[in-house]
Amino acid sequence: MPSHLRLIAGANRFDGLRPADLSDAEATRLIELALAVLAARHRPGEVLSRPSETRAYLRLRLAACRNEVFGCLFLDNRHRVLAIEELFQGTIDGASVHARVVVQRALERNSAALLFFHNHPSGVAEPSQADLRITQRLKDALALVDIRVLDHLIVTAEESVSLAERGLL
Repeated sequence: MPSHLRLIAGANRFDGLRPADLSDAEATRLIELALAVLAARHRPGEVLSRPSETRAYLRLRLAACRNEVFGCLFLDNRHRVLAIEELFQGTIDGASVHARVVVQRALERNSAALLFFHNHPSGVAEPSQADLRITQRLKDALALVDIRVLDHLIVTAEESVSLAERGLL
């Protein structure tokens, strides 16, 4: 069947395609395309309506990072993206996160809500006690200026953990 008819019939060019079918160059390009698609759904003004897309975007964005990176999705009161920023870079097993900087950036962005994210280069997405402490510290600091914390996602190339879903926020 010609490709234009397959698309009309509801199939797509990627049906049946497996990672093993791709060359290294094709896999790299596919990752670039996926990031571009997901970034378009996380650009300023877009509503975060699907947590799975946000997780996929962050996993792709941070998968290749060899050191910890901590960042924020700054959101308005309707959970539309104002900006996405990586605020702190760390080492292979930690990053220093400063509440003053997070609050300052949130106020500069006129944020009503935030979603924190950071990666675990170890490949294990389980939250540490330090992750839980900094989340609470940031949440308390932001509450003083009426900014809500919606979630803190910990991501690896393979998985992600939501502190909100686990009832830890």
